[in-house]
Amino acid sequence: MKLIEVRAPGLLTTVQDPGREGFGPLGVSASGAADLVALRIGNRLVGNDEDAAGLEMTLLGGTFYFPDGGVIALAGSNFCAKLDDAPLAGWTSAAVKARQTLTVGATNSGARCYLCVEGGIEVRRVMGSASTHLLSGLGGVEGRALRKGDVLYVAAPKQAFRTFRRRTVNGRGLEKLKPRKLLRVTDGPQSDWFREEAKRVFYGNTFRVTEESNRMGVRLDGAALTGTETGEMISEGVSLGTVQITAGGLPIILFVEQQTTGGYPKIANVIAADMHSVGQLRPRDEIRFERVEMHAAVALLEEQEKWLCSKELILE
Repeated sequence: MKLIEVRAPGLLTTVQDPGREGFGPLGVSASGAADLVALRIGNRLVGNDEDAAGLEMTLLGGTFYFPDGGVIALAGSNFCAKLDDAPLAGWTSAAVKARQTLTVGATNSGARCYLCVEGGIEVRRVMGSASTHLLSGLGGVEGRALRKGDVLYVAAPKQAFRTFRRRTVNGRGLEKLKPRKLLRVTDGPQSDWFREEAKRVFYGNTFRVTEESNRMGVRLDGAALTGTETGEMISEGVSLGTVQITAGGLPIILFVEQQTTGGYPKIANVIAADMHSVGQLRPRDEIRFERVEMHAAVALLEEQEKWLCSKELILE
């Protein structure tokens, strides 16, 4: 079994896969990759199943030593990576020789970059998933972010002894799948609690991502929403992408490590096709919201899945 040695962990690097669905009633949200589109494409580039575990790096990448070599790909935002001293392009698979070092720098675009390795990162699965849930300390490497000195194991590839073939992503596909700053949303369960004045503020203004944002939720600053019919409600279940409005009138987008219940009214929900865009939001990024009907949300997700699963997305 091949190894990866963590020489420097970066700001926040965790093992992630698509997450663990179905445990909300137990208080455990799905977790998983913040930008699942990037992880899925990265896995395809190295010949893995799309649900294989990779490393999610946030804002600042790490340094990784490959004593046995391997095949890797970086997907997501551009983190200015180098393999030894040579620049390494994103969205392209690369063969790593034994005893080479991958250095992943700071982002110059979005928030997250994914390191996918042929075979996938091998960790003990918890509730059916390898993903790290930081809030509860489940999954990944001891339920935490990586540290200097950690040793990661790489699973055997699906097709052993096959010849390396360089794969890259079709530029047209990348353009279609690139993250958005205009997030499309459907009505939330309490959207009718908000008067028209509040809805005009929500849909007509720009909001800024705050420094307090994390994998639990993306906190936004900007014009406060006023004019709700009631400021209190009984806590109820919440879903990924829910946009809650706090008592101060500001939105929070519930994210991959969200709490599973909440007592703030929910004005909207980010559509599934735009959740990977939320995963690439950095502090001080500015976003807006656009309302769409449910049938449009379904059609947009179907279009996204068509591209993600298409043969023309990956060029060899």
